[in-house]
Amino acid sequence: MYHTSLLLGLLATTVFALPGGIHRPGRPRPQAPKSETLCPIVFDGRPDSSLEPLDFDDWNTSPFNPDYVKGAGLPWSDILKFPTVNPPARFDDPTYQKPFEVTVNDSSIFNNQRGFRRAGLQFQGDTNRNSPGSSGIKTIHFSVKWDAQRPLNLSHEYLNVWHETADYSANQFNFQAGAILGQNSLARDTWKVLNRQNRQVWSTPILRNEWQNFAISLDFVKNTLRVYYSRGEEPLRSVTNALTNNNAGEGQYQVGILRKPTGTSDVVNSGYHQRNLNEGLIYGSVFVEDSEGGCVSL
Repeated sequence: MYHTSLLLGLLATTVFALPGGIHRPGRPRPQAPKSETLCPIVFDGRPDSSLEPLDFDDWNTSPFNPDYVKGAGLPWSDILKFPTVNPPARFDDPTYQKPFEVTVNDSSIFNNQRGFRRAGLQFQGDTNRNSPGSSGIKTIHFSVKWDAQRPLNLSHEYLNVWHETADYSANQFNFQAGAILGQNSLARDTWKVLNRQNRQVWSTPILRNEWQNFAISLDFVKNTLRVYYSRGEEPLRSVTNALTNNNAGEGQYQVGILRKPTGTSDVVNSGYHQRNLNEGLIYGSVFVEDSEGGCVSL
């Protein structure tokens, strides 16, 4: 599958992504086609089609940190599912990559934060300080698909993709769903992008039967945020301008589910969740690329 990409700005030369992203020790990584993306890949979160569930518990084979962020005693091999999804996500080639589903249940309690149910993947190499993902201009790509067998309960607030500062005091952006606490005017049944001030800058209805593709560019020099979106196999298009946003504080990306409670003013430590939770969200085409010079894969 071949995809076109857009250079936002005049580039004298073009730098192509190294297929397969950064190298990791352990099992050799299959090489995806060069035409897949245009920009250099910083973190590649598209699992090799050859990986088995237990590979996500091992630093040598997982594209993510196998130790965080998840419930105590829960291995990623139990949290992640690998559904068959056709067609594949926009930047996935099923010969080389496969989608994954992040799930949460009653035991998804991280670091005794009993108000949350959470499972958040962090890219290998995305360190809390001096990360290559927190300088220059970086764009995180991800596609999401609803799972009717493990639907999210949109009466709750969900964080699904975000970048948290190194001191854990704020998020530079949030990609969210559901009922945002304290913001009753926002529709529940939408995917939302919120800025550092927790204000919605863009939203789109949640679809049930096709991939929805997103990219969020963070300019850590000019302190701006820009959102791209498409459906199915359509090319991404810019749906916001470069919006002023405070991107200071370094930190790390997370991809997954953080489910907030209801009925409490202390969302971290208390609140209501239904019992026997079995919720999930399917992800594909997850990677971070270097957008220096305006390069964004569309």
